[in-house]
Amino acid sequence: MESLQIIGAALAAALLGYLFFALLFPEKLS
Repeated sequence: MESLQIIGAALAAALLGYLFFALLFPEKLS
């Protein structure tokens, strides 16, 4: 079940990156 952990970590990293980008550049997402 290591693939599930890798997928979960990738999803968490993508979500964190998206939130970070949304905080830095909110005008580009609207």
